[in-house]
Amino acid sequence: MTVALTSVALPAVLMQTQAQALANQLTSVLSACVSEGGEAMLDASALAEFDSSALAVILACRRAVLARGAHLRIKGLPERAQALAKVYGLGQLLQ
Repeated sequence: MTVALTSVALPAVLMQTQAQALANQLTSVLSACVSEGGEAMLDASALAEFDSSALAVILACRRAVLARGAHLRIKGLPERAQALAKVYGLGQLLQ
């Protein structure tokens, strides 16, 4: 059995002003496309300018995927975002 991989990407700029709309958009796509036992990939490699709300978007995506019984893989999360996640105690959730 082949499991399809759903992939979504974060933009280069993700600040608080865009965060809620983007979270709504990405979680909607993920909820519609990811099936139980499947896997989704969130590509964060373009992320260059962001604040802590980017972590909220990533966590929203994670919740949407987990709710479908699937797994979320995060690709290319910048070191600065990883460090920010550690400060907030979220490092383990984003691996």
